[in-house]
Amino acid sequence: MSLKAIITDDEVNSRKILRNYLNKYCKGVEILGEASSVKETLELLADEEPDILFLDVEMPYGNAFDLLEQVPDRKFETVFVTAYDHYAIEALNAQATYYLLKPIAIDDLIKAVEHVQFIKEKEQVLQDTVLVSKMSGVEGKITIPQQDGFEVLDVSDIVYCQADDNYTKIFLKQGQKLVSKTLKFFEDSLAQFGFARIHKSYLVNVNMVVKYKKGKGGSVILSTGKELMVSSSKKKMLLDFFK
Repeated sequence: MSLKAIITDDEVNSRKILRNYLNKYCKGVEILGEASSVKETLELLADEEPDILFLDVEMPYGNAFDLLEQVPDRKFETVFVTAYDHYAIEALNAQATYYLLKPIAIDDLIKAVEHVQFIKEKEQVLQDTVLVSKMSGVEGKITIPQQDGFEVLDVSDIVYCQADDNYTKIFLKQGQKLVSKTLKFFEDSLAQFGFARIHKSYLVNVNMVVKYKKGKGGSVILSTGKELMVSSSKKKMLLDFFK
């Protein structure tokens, strides 16, 4: 799949190296433009619709995080390209898709591009369609602890689970329950039944997903009409569930 890209880096030589690598090793990537600052990047984004933004962290008059805060409803994937590894957590929180360290390793660059291509291909297929999970039809039960014992739930009745500190809210087709277990506990327990962790706060029954909407991380619409955000780091895992 072809990708449209923008390169942002305040160093001319860094932009040249990345451009040459993309042209030589990543076929199908069209470079729409290059920028050296937050301001120039925002001007490019106002005129172009890239699939991928290669973004250096440190720039004059602002940094990558300042830039992304000004583009809240972004539909492009962000690949950080930086000489510093201590921005990794901030990049993850900023919904970065990939993190590349300078000097750029060609194999890592190829992996980053292929990762974005996979996401964009899936998004294109799934956009505005009713989703059919590979796990459709899976049946099972799960027990949840209570003060006086435990309750048995049909897995198929669970729509999604939401983290609430050391508790988890379980949203059912009818009603909801608060359980004194972490979301990680349910992520592990429900993995075999087709549940996907789409966000640090959400675990969804993929059989309840009826639509995927593109965005910075994207979002899913559930059969109940509920819309939940998807983090960029979890997007590929979710899309893998669908045909």
